[in-house]
Amino acid sequence: MNKIGIFCSASDDIAPVFMEKARELGAWLGKNHKWLVYGGSNKGLMEAVACEAKANGGMLMGIVPTKLEERGAASDQLDVTFHTVNLSDRKDLMLQESEILVALPGGVGTLDEVFHVMASATIGYHDKKVIFYNVEGFWNGLLEFLKGLETQHFAHRPLRHFFQVADSLEELVSLIDK
Repeated sequence: MNKIGIFCSASDDIAPVFMEKARELGAWLGKNHKWLVYGGSNKGLMEAVACEAKANGGMLMGIVPTKLEERGAASDQLDVTFHTVNLSDRKDLMLQESEILVALPGGVGTLDEVFHVMASATIGYHDKKVIFYNVEGFWNGLLEFLKGLETQHFAHRPLRHFFQVADSLEELVSLIDK
C-alpha cells in the first residue's frame, strides 16, 4: 500500500499524546516513501502527521474543500492539491485516491468519513477497510457501539469485515503492510 488515507482531527486543542502519535505515524509514512492522502488542513493532527511525513520524505496529497481554503486553513506543505466544492466531494475523492484508510482520533468529521467508507463497502462499492488507530483507547466506545449494531441485528454482516483496529504503531504498520 502506497497511498494511505488518513482521517483525523483538525483541532489544536487536544491532548499531546494524540499529536505525538500522529507525528510518529507521519514519520513512518515519510521514511517508507508513502503518499499521505488527507484533508489538507494546517491544523491539529492533520498538520502534525503531514509535517512529519513531509520532513521524512513522504508526499502529501491534500483534498481541500473550498470552505477550508476561504478560511486560510489549507496546509502549505502539499505536493498535490485537489480542490473540492464540499465535504461530500472530499470524502469521495479521498476514498478514490487511497488504497487503505486510517482513522486517527477525531471528531464528527472523522466519524462522517469513517462511516462513508464503511457504508459504501457494506453494499459493495469497494473493498477498502478502515483501520481505527486506537490511541489511548480513543475508539473503544465506538467499537462497542458497532458490536451492539451486530448483536441487535442492525448490520447485515459482521462489521469487522469493513474495519480493523490497531492499538500501537507497530500493529498499524503491520495492517497497512498486509
